[in-house]
Amino acid sequence: MNVILEILKYVLPAMIVLITAYFLIKSFLDQETKKTMLEVKKQNQKMITPVRLQAYERMVLFLERINPESLLVRLQVQGQNSSQLHRELLSLVRAEYEHNLSQQIYLSPQSWTLIKNAKENIIKLINTAGDRVKPESPSIELAGLIIEMHAQLEASPINISLTFIKEEVAREF
Repeated sequence: MNVILEILKYVLPAMIVLITAYFLIKSFLDQETKKTMLEVKKQNQKMITPVRLQAYERMVLFLERINPESLLVRLQVQGQNSSQLHRELLSLVRAEYEHNLSQQIYLSPQSWTLIKNAKENIIKLINTAGDRVKPESPSIELAGLIIEMHAQLEASPINISLTFIKEEVAREF
């Protein structure tokens, strides 16, 4: 029995020291890991923030470019009929969208959904106006109808998207 007590006198303090050292080292390593992860996050933010801002800028530019007034100014050609203009408008909107498709990974899901909806609404507006005008009529008729229909919208999907993007950028950056 005395032998066991003698052994416990040496083993018990050693065990206490070992357990204390284990928890202290574990705590220290956990804190170091957290610091390292925080540093990595900060570095990533430094690299990602400019890219995200650029993505928002590109999407604002996209929305401005698919605005009917902007589209028609760039595409209006003398001697064109409404059918030709209709095809070119749709083609340009889709090309602009495809060109900026990769930007969605930097945007919030809400922003991207609003942008997609704006594009779809503009395509719908162009198609609706195209259906109301005879294909062989001058392109100016289609252009005028598109401008008129866009002006009659209560809330332009482009303006809604632009407002949301501006608010989101102000909130996040």
